[in-house]
Amino acid sequence: MGTKICELCLSPDLGGLELYMMRASHYLGEECISVINEKGKLKSYYEDTSHRYVTLKRRNVFLSWLNAKALAKIIDSEGIDVLHLHWTKDLPLAIMAKLLSRRHPKVVQSRHMTMTRFKDDVYHRFLYKNMEMMLAVTEQVKSQIERFVPSKIRPKIEVLYIGAQQPQIIDIEERARRRAELGLGESFTVGIVGRIEVPKGQHIVLEAVNKMAEKGMDAKALVVGHAMDEGYLAGLKEKYEGCAVFTGFTREAQTLMQLCDVMVLATENETFGLVLIEAMMCGVCVVASNSGGPLEIIDDGIDGLLFKTFDQNDLATKLERVYQDPSLRHLFARAGREKALEMFESRKQFEKLTDYLTQ
Repeated sequence: MGTKICELCLSPDLGGLELYMMRASHYLGEECISVINEKGKLKSYYEDTSHRYVTLKRRNVFLSWLNAKALAKIIDSEGIDVLHLHWTKDLPLAIMAKLLSRRHPKVVQSRHMTMTRFKDDVYHRFLYKNMEMMLAVTEQVKSQIERFVPSKIRPKIEVLYIGAQQPQIIDIEERARRRAELGLGESFTVGIVGRIEVPKGQHIVLEAVNKMAEKGMDAKALVVGHAMDEGYLAGLKEKYEGCAVFTGFTREAQTLMQLCDVMVLATENETFGLVLIEAMMCGVCVVASNSGGPLEIIDDGIDGLLFKTFDQNDLATKLERVYQDPSLRHLFARAGREKALEMFESRKQFEKLTDYLTQ
């Protein structure tokens, strides 16, 4: 490839954004070095691997110049041509490091989050004038950037969807064994994967499943993810003890997805929805909120279903529909897998990423 790339993400968390950055850096290989938070959850994905990385402290605004100097040194010593960041909070750091370095690399941002206000003040004019490109994860995000960043300072914008890796499909025996271990048995299983917090909507899914159970349907929820709010998690466990299984954090989310009959994305305002793509690749029927990223992933009634955002009654209705009609559920699953492999397979998206970063 020839172009030296630095993938930057000092986020301390572990979600779709952080995992995408990690997968991108791994795909880019020897020409890439990652700069990550020394206390962040991403670190475990680099330790004991051949992938090159450097850690930095996440400093407050008054000491951020120390990180900028350290990053500039990395840029110069590694001969970096492109600085690719993901976490919006890293944008000032990236720009300062670019200007402090001798190489002045191109700065490219993958914009994972929505943009909701105008960026025409002195501070943002300074930042955006020093960027070369923004990669919006959806058409919706691109339109927001075009709306809120004035054309005179706006860098070039392209849409680049987040891709998902093709999963290792488990066989029928393994699926039955894993379901039995979790206490799912033969129950119709509705899965939700992600950080456990109110905006992610676990309570919406659990209430919808509970409504099904109250109608005599053999339904359970499989809740996968770590809790951001232990009080919220404790409340869910207490209220829905009889119809829910909680796994905690896991690195085998796509395996657990395959134990489910339906996967739900219930986030109140999801920018993209990587878990939908992952579930579709697993050949699992998907149901999602009818706002944000899912609108660009699911064709309602063709390869999945959309429900009114944060409406537990509408979600219950959609789940009952695929519960009562297994053939429809399987039709959605097949169509979803075909679409995911065609449009959202990670290698195809990373090839496009490479083209953007090296042009």
